[in-house]
Amino acid sequence: MKHTRSLALSALTAAVLAAGTLAGQAQAATTVNLSYNGAPDADKNAVHVFATHLKELVEEKTDGELELKLYPNSMLGEEQERMEQTMNSPSLNIASFAGMSPLVPEIFVSAIPFLFEDFESARTFFDEGDYWQAVEGDLRERAGVELLAVVEEGGFLAFTNDEKPISSPDDFEGLRFRAMDPSQVALYEAFGASGTPIPWTEVYMALKTGVADGQMNPPMYIILGSLYEVQDYLTLANIQYSDQFLVGNGAMIDGWDESMREAFLEAVDEANQMARERNASRVDERIAFLEEEGMEVIRPSEQELAAFREQGQPAYLEWLGEQGIDRAYIDMALDDAGMTHLAE
Repeated sequence: MKHTRSLALSALTAAVLAAGTLAGQAQAATTVNLSYNGAPDADKNAVHVFATHLKELVEEKTDGELELKLYPNSMLGEEQERMEQTMNSPSLNIASFAGMSPLVPEIFVSAIPFLFEDFESARTFFDEGDYWQAVEGDLRERAGVELLAVVEEGGFLAFTNDEKPISSPDDFEGLRFRAMDPSQVALYEAFGASGTPIPWTEVYMALKTGVADGQMNPPMYIILGSLYEVQDYLTLANIQYSDQFLVGNGAMIDGWDESMREAFLEAVDEANQMARERNASRVDERIAFLEEEGMEVIRPSEQELAAFREQGQPAYLEWLGEQGIDRAYIDMALDDAGMTHLAE
């Protein structure tokens, strides 16, 4: 009888210990918010593809100790609100230039027109370049925010408009364009057009009502915003690399133990590689879709692209100088991109 009670007591003790262990594991799980722009649509939003891959990989590699909660469609606020949250709370955010530039205006240097010939050169620039390491260090020093990855949005920027085919800078004369930020205004003005900053959520209606004649985005965003319904012409000038930036609260990342931090950073690298491969494989498909929807696709010749470059680059470099950006950042970026001749 004593033996039976002893076994029962042992079993009960084991059960309590097991329950306590499970409770401890549940308490050990950390949930981190990840916010970003655009709909939770894998077919239309490359940023969402990256975010979902990251969530799966983080939870897999940390054995569930770290969990990500996704907030698409700017559910936690617009760009600057989300950056403030990242600075002041344990969170992650995928920011655009609008979120990053108030903290590191030097980031505009990475949008010099025609800085990159293709995906490979852009990826090398951000993964290995001295300029980008300097920007990463500045963001951490100024805001306590860690710059973790450059996330492709879906290709290179293309021009759209509903007035006429654009194949050279001269074709911009007199047109009104929606701009994402002041740097795009400067670029349009270099081509003889005007630019007006308009939030992404208002772009479709602005184009439909004629507030703007055109805009600039990669094919993915043209599809995401159904802009092909209100734009007739698509010019594949590939003028700028389209990207956003995964950032995280520095104190949060520093506070993780080494194994969790390594697992998280490994997940970031893998998710970014997967997103890049998917993105590059779908560029032609997206352009074909826009053609099927009735857009006329203009593919400028090498000579026409040279005219865009010769007019756009000097004007943009002048604008950077007007913003008071240290010339050292421009020189570093041009050197990383193999374009030191522009610095002369």
